[in-house]
Amino acid sequence: MKEFIIIGAGQSGLAMAYNLSKNSKDYLILDANEHIGAPWLKRWDSLKLFTPTEYNHLPGMPFPFPKGYYPNKYEVADYLKSYVEKFSMPIEFNQRITSVKKVDGIFEIISGTASYQAKQLIIATGPFHTPYTPACHVDIADNITQLHSENYKSPEQLQEGDCLVVGAGDSGVQILSEIADTGRKVHFSGTDKITAIPQSFLGKTLWWWFTKIGFLSVTRFSKMGKWLSKGVQPVIGTDVKSLLAKTNVIHMGRTLSADETSIKFQKGSISSIKNIIWATGFKPNFFWIEDISFDEMNYPSNYRGVSKDVDGLYFIGLPWLYTRGSATLGGVWKDAKYLMTHIQGNK
Repeated sequence: MKEFIIIGAGQSGLAMAYNLSKNSKDYLILDANEHIGAPWLKRWDSLKLFTPTEYNHLPGMPFPFPKGYYPNKYEVADYLKSYVEKFSMPIEFNQRITSVKKVDGIFEIISGTASYQAKQLIIATGPFHTPYTPACHVDIADNITQLHSENYKSPEQLQEGDCLVVGAGDSGVQILSEIADTGRKVHFSGTDKITAIPQSFLGKTLWWWFTKIGFLSVTRFSKMGKWLSKGVQPVIGTDVKSLLAKTNVIHMGRTLSADETSIKFQKGSISSIKNIIWATGFKPNFFWIEDISFDEMNYPSNYRGVSKDVDGLYFIGLPWLYTRGSATLGGVWKDAKYLMTHIQGNK
């Protein structure tokens, strides 16, 4: 039995592991993937962070690139791997946890192949669990290529013919831009009332401005934080107005329905689409944890990562766990530090 088990070896789990190591705690990390950085490497090939190097540091090890540089997904994965190696963090891979319950004061943690016990448990599985695709996708003809953004890599995956990108968030807009740059006709489904902000302004990065005005430190419990956390997040770094003005990008409005021959939108029906990218987000899944309650977004009830239902159970890496930066590579350390302080006070 371990004193602590961390489920998830992404940036939030590693930030928590760093704090446990520094406080000489006995712990183990369990991760569903085959190696460190796998979730990053699964994403599309051209993906880059919105945050420059100076805002990507995990505790105890700076991100190894010059100030102002925007790392790609491969560099993030390499950084996480180096981080684990530097601090000799104990991890067991290929352990997808299917059940957690607390029995007689001990957490019993079950995967498909093993079982574990811990006195305290930290859930660091992040916010992106189950890809969401609108129900009408099952009505679309089998000869149309359909990919969720989780599985999209590059335009080379697509067959000849028109494409449809559904989703007006960062992923949808970036993928739409990449496919449009190939010259292919791309239909876009989603709102065209997208708030877009540049990555730099007046010679300073967006994140420099966010830091100066205190945007990243606004808490979810403040009046401003409540408003920001419930609003639609802006698209960062893409000139959406110019993108939607391209002659090969056709805005169709919201997707309404589909059948074997066509897809119906607010602005009409189309039968020429051969490829669809569903950049429609993810749904959280924490239902494998027994005896916890959930908020309106189906995230576990907690205060700053401390479970409101089960003693010794903690969460880290969730959007707006405490601030706008809680789920970011360079912001998660603050939540990890808070949880460590809480844990130490509960000896």
